Amino acid sequence: DTGAEDVHLKVICCGVCHTDIHQVKNDLGMSNYPMVPGHEVVGEVVEVGSAVTKFKAGNVVGVGLLVGSCGGCLPCQSGIEQYCKNKIWSYNDVYTDGQPTQGGFATAMVVDQKFVVKIPQGMAPEQAAPLLCAGLTVYSPLSHFGLKNRSGLRGGILGLGGVGHMGVKIAKAMGHHVSVISSSNRKRDEALDHLGADEYLVSSDVPRMQEVADSLDYIIDTIPVEHPLDPYLSLLKVDGKLILMGVIKSPLQFVTPMVML
Repeated sequence: DTGAEDVHLKVICCGVCHTDIHQVKNDLGMSNYPMVPGHEVVGEVVEVGSAVTKFKAGNVVGVGLLVGSCGGCLPCQSGIEQYCKNKIWSYNDVYTDGQPTQGGFATAMVVDQKFVVKIPQGMAPEQAAPLLCAGLTVYSPLSHFGLKNRSGLRGGILGLGGVGHMGVKIAKAMGHHVSVISSSNRKRDEALDHLGADEYLVSSDVPRMQEVADSLDYIIDTIPVEHPLDPYLSLLKVDGKLILMGVIKSPLQFVTPMVML
């Protein structure tokens, strides 16, 4: 049922995020079945609750990874509800009415109005959907670490999956020089010709990796499996940022002098 603060939407389309695959396979040991994944959701508003003021039936809206939170804790009061201890995930969780939450691979969703965003008019739903997780995943740290409005920065995108694609596009839009770092040449054309990256580095090319040492202001690491960090730490300038965005279920390892030096 649509509560006072709820927005009921009909799903138009939904992106596929690697987190959906993690959850389907129970990679993180927290999956409950049956499960309806999907959290890059664009839909049309069907009905709104009595306390909803920002949305009305017919609006095209987006929903990401969260559909609710407690509303009273410090993170909620500070506008960072993603850190609420009682946040409600888009799926594999329980909503305020006690029913399981179902994600965007369902035909409809019910979402607290705080977690609904308007999709700009003229923006294709299938283009907007990946921005609601993959896009936000790279935009958020660039903003958080003060890198957002600084053109001319040199950044690295490690891994060219869904989040990596968004990393290249968003960093380029911010005026950064972007290097894609990958384990093989397989995605070189995609990175340079289709996404507009400035450079492509193969991590196993030791001479080239040594040439670009101490040259990057940040690296966004999107790889969702265990991998060594040492080869990439050496690429960073002093006070450079290595931002870990891949969901990995085993501990990462690095030699501490690489960070100290």
